[in-house]
Amino acid sequence: MKFKYIGVYLILSIMIGGCKEDPKVPLNTEVVLDTTPYNLEIGRFPEPKIAEDNLLTIQGVKLGRMLFYEKMLSKDGSQACATCHVQENGFSDTAKFSIGVRGLEGKRQAMGVFNMAWNTNEFFWDGRAHLLRDQALMPIQDELEMDETLDNVIKKLSSSREYLDQFVRAFGTEEITEERISLALEQFMNSIVSNNSKYDAFLEDSSVFNESELRGLKLFALEYNEFFPDQSGADCAHCHSGINFENNRYMNNGLDADGDIKDVGRQAVTNNQRDLGKFKVTSLRNIELTPPYMHDGRFATLEEVVEHYNSGINESQNLDPALAQTVKTGLRLSSQDKKDLVNFLRTLTDSELSKNVEYSSPF
Repeated sequence: MKFKYIGVYLILSIMIGGCKEDPKVPLNTEVVLDTTPYNLEIGRFPEPKIAEDNLLTIQGVKLGRMLFYEKMLSKDGSQACATCHVQENGFSDTAKFSIGVRGLEGKRQAMGVFNMAWNTNEFFWDGRAHLLRDQALMPIQDELEMDETLDNVIKKLSSSREYLDQFVRAFGTEEITEERISLALEQFMNSIVSNNSKYDAFLEDSSVFNESELRGLKLFALEYNEFFPDQSGADCAHCHSGINFENNRYMNNGLDADGDIKDVGRQAVTNNQRDLGKFKVTSLRNIELTPPYMHDGRFATLEEVVEHYNSGINESQNLDPALAQTVKTGLRLSSQDKKDLVNFLRTLTDSELSKNVEYSSPF
């Protein structure tokens, strides 16, 4: 009988002990609004102009990151924003055209998503989205991409306690709306900063560049000179300038002659004939990670891109004047010039971007 009582005592002790609170679990689990600002590491970049109505917070960026990787945003639960904007590829797609949930190709090459906080001239290749928050919702509804309605997205997210709680932390209530989804995605995309390349190290210490990279930089910055070939460069900085290597413009870069233009580009948005064949001038940062190139992905390599500007410019009514100057002679780059130029472009690769856990999937 003694052993029987001891056995009962042990069982009761285990049951009572199992009911005690785990000391590792915080007692206060209330979910509340948290407006703690998100610290944007901008390095040498100028202070970005973040919209006053959507300043970055830790919880807002976290929610946006969750949504960026969330496959519930697509019709069949198979795709997320990150499906076509892959971190390892500079948040772009190495396919010529991304494949949507219906198995259909998109119409243009997926653009890289980084340094969006410094983008001040609208979004997409043609600029049809005025704000980043506007851009964020369009792929969800596009039948060639995620092919889902925003009403269905809201219903699916509202069934998740994890999302309801995170919307409280980011916005103060459990209410999930189109606007809040767009604001959270905007916050996350604005948080993706790329400023840790070999070029950035060069700005601190010029000795990090080898001879070929230095020559490539010189060619990149030097203007084209028809009359003095020995003093002529590739004139890349005409369009790709500043710390982010872009110029906030839409330009025709001679991909096609007028009669061969299949995608009218910016003209579809402005209805202005002068915008025929013009597309956004994108950043050259991480260009090594984001093939293929141009809005239609026609060039598979950086060498092909360089050769286009060297000898393949097509004349058209809206061709950029600086490029038009080079049509008659081409840039006259030697084989070594082209190699050096590509070597410099590769110094713009941010090796940390592809593995930064702050930008990776939270799931």
